[in-house]
Amino acid sequence: MAEELEKLPLFPLNTVLFPYSQIQLNIFEERYSELVRECLEGDKSFGIVLIRSGKEVGGPADPYMVGTVARIVSTQSHPDGTMDIHILGERRFRIRKLDESRPFLVGYVEPVVELEPEAGPRTDALVMKVRESFRMLIEKIMERQDFKVEISFPSDPTALSFIVANILQIENIQKQRLLELTDTNERFIAMLPILERQAESLSHTVYYRLGKAELSEHIHPN
Repeated sequence: MAEELEKLPLFPLNTVLFPYSQIQLNIFEERYSELVRECLEGDKSFGIVLIRSGKEVGGPADPYMVGTVARIVSTQSHPDGTMDIHILGERRFRIRKLDESRPFLVGYVEPVVELEPEAGPRTDALVMKVRESFRMLIEKIMERQDFKVEISFPSDPTALSFIVANILQIENIQKQRLLELTDTNERFIAMLPILERQAESLSHTVYYRLGKAELSEHIHPN
């Protein structure tokens, strides 16, 4: 079976990476420095997986089986040997076999295939509701920070669903469930009540600040 699957270095984190989202990682453990060097030398990507149990630093970690392929966008090395890497989530995978013979985990993986959103009034209505709820949430968050924003939405509903999922302030296990769904409309339905609650909460209390890492190409602060 391994010959039919993609071999992918894995980086377990206490973070869920979604397709289309970007994060920055500080690399200081030798095992992950080795992983990054190999990827840079071979122009390859690696996989980000949420930790199910174990440690993010200094020990083994048992990952969830669905993760996201990360492409290294840029790197910055430091005199102490550490580095910062900026990564972009591209596509999802499912682990079918783990190889623990290297200093870092390696997975033999297959693609997670998203069902094509069914064209029609139901999908159109969900997209519209998610867009409006998302716009309201982002505008309220940025108003708290004295920013005005311009939001552009991707035309692809699946891309929209992942961009919205990345912004939500929810537990990692909830984000993992959204990542694992293979139906865009189901993802929209799961996210809508959360979007609406979080937008409503901002009418009564200070909520959270968005950092640079959370701002994608679709959210433009003025």
